[in-house]
Amino acid sequence: MLRKIIFTLILISSAFSNQMPPALVETAKLHSSKIHPLSDFTGTVKFQNTSSVASQSSGAVKKIHFELGDKVKKGQILLTIDSELLDAQIQSVQASVSIVEHELSDAKKDLQRYKKLLQNDTISQKDYDTIKLKYDITEQKLHGSKAELQNLTIQKNKKTIKAPLGGTIVSKDINIGEWLSEGKSIASIVDTENIEILFNLPAEFITTLQKNSKYPVEILGHTLDASLYAVVPKGDTLTRTFPVRFKAHLKSLFVYDGAEAGIKLPKALKTKAYVIHRDALIQRFNQNVIFFINKQNQAMMLPVEIIGYEKEKVAIKAMGLAEGMDIVIKGNERVFPNQNVKVLKQGK
Repeated sequence: MLRKIIFTLILISSAFSNQMPPALVETAKLHSSKIHPLSDFTGTVKFQNTSSVASQSSGAVKKIHFELGDKVKKGQILLTIDSELLDAQIQSVQASVSIVEHELSDAKKDLQRYKKLLQNDTISQKDYDTIKLKYDITEQKLHGSKAELQNLTIQKNKKTIKAPLGGTIVSKDINIGEWLSEGKSIASIVDTENIEILFNLPAEFITTLQKNSKYPVEILGHTLDASLYAVVPKGDTLTRTFPVRFKAHLKSLFVYDGAEAGIKLPKALKTKAYVIHRDALIQRFNQNVIFFINKQNQAMMLPVEIIGYEKEKVAIKAMGLAEGMDIVIKGNERVFPNQNVKVLKQGK
């Protein structure tokens, strides 16, 4: 059915092109050369970062700030645990800290005054030591109160649970009013923007790969630039394949865990094929095509299969290709099948 539609569209384009003036194009000769042929491999998408968010404190759930499927940012508040009793304790200790600070201030003034009296032999060493002891005890009391306040503040902070990473909520394990015990899971978050793609590749393909280089990977009809970050040297002894891992950033593209991914990789050994400049290759009717010039100076469209790349060159395969054919490399975006053309520049 699809072939019939494409054929009909080509006929319509051809009829239309006969009424158009010649298109201005530049061409280059089709040559044969040895290239690294591409092979297709299928891999699996895995979410790189996942987190099961658990409570570090106990108490009743006061407010839930998320729903299943929500996208959250790192540090965003997910849940609030009731802290009414803790708040009262914090207020009490804060008041104690304030009182002891005043007591310490007074004790410091007394100590300074008694120190001068001691230097003038107005008081005994025993009197001075008594005031010094009072000051030390008050100082220690203040340290203890502040430590208690800090501990309560830490507990208070644990009553607010935040997202440890940015991502999508994939499970909600708590309800409003429910009692949370320490360590209980409240949600699971998946970083859906940064993915890992796993392929199992034969050794002959691994030798052509370069770490940290980017490779086009097809996922759910979209092409992503994935960076190679790991080749695991321990492989499957039966299939003689090795795990190769890529990373990719998705931005707004929706991809699910376990989605199928595809990649085309070159073999280590070269093979003979027809090559042309990459500019000759364009998309028409959802397929790769080239335009070649026939003896009547017409642009003829030919669907081709890509079998490899070599710097700025692309290796192609199709019925009807021949050495020395004039292939359109510039102006092909504006050309219709069977349209007359005027070649401005003919390359070798």
